[in-house]
Amino acid sequence: MLPIITEEMATEVYTEAFQDVQSWRKNMVQYIKEENPEVNTAILEVAKHDESIDLKAVALGAYLSYRLLELANENDGLIVEG
Repeated sequence: MLPIITEEMATEVYTEAFQDVQSWRKNMVQYIKEENPEVNTAILEVAKHDESIDLKAVALGAYLSYRLLELANENDGLIVEG
């Protein structure tokens, strides 16, 4: 089961990413290459299948999703339902 992404987590990641989208995306490229190269490879494979796809847009969406899931996973044990 995937961890729950809260609205607060989403706002945090969006704020971080959209301050400077180009720099954030470039930093995530390096981060993903080191942390999970298989994910980076999967993102790049998209470009090989359809040249009309905007790879930077696909990568941005993938990196946002990765970061959201990563943050949710880090906080998964911290959420107390009640």
